[in-house]
Amino acid sequence: MKRILIVDDEPAILMALSHLLSSESTLVITSSRMEEAEEAMDRYKFDLVIADIRLSGIEGIEGLELLSYIKRISPETKVIIMTAYGSDEMKDSAYRRGAYHYYEKPIDMDELTRKIEDCGIPVAVNK
Repeated sequence: MKRILIVDDEPAILMALSHLLSSESTLVITSSRMEEAEEAMDRYKFDLVIADIRLSGIEGIEGLELLSYIKRISPETKVIIMTAYGSDEMKDSAYRRGAYHYYEKPIDMDELTRKIEDCGIPVAVNK
């Protein structure tokens, strides 16, 4: 079974991505806070993490800190970073820390689906 962790402070995004990605062969766990995400990473091995950069307001960069944490404890886990407040500097930092891909919101769901499938995780298109 594949495991995906989704980390975002927006409940609508957590629900939409969880619905899109959950299947008989894929377990999706969601988290709205960095601490919860770290606890999940300590408990499970994830194939993919999809994380927002800002989890606590305008100045937050917890997603980048979480990316560094993930790569330190589970280097093989793919991490897709997303943000509504992107910059070239933030994008460069995400890739330097080991991001598999970086998106600025709003997310193109078809492109995201392709990136997830490139990670070896099937996405049901008929949901």
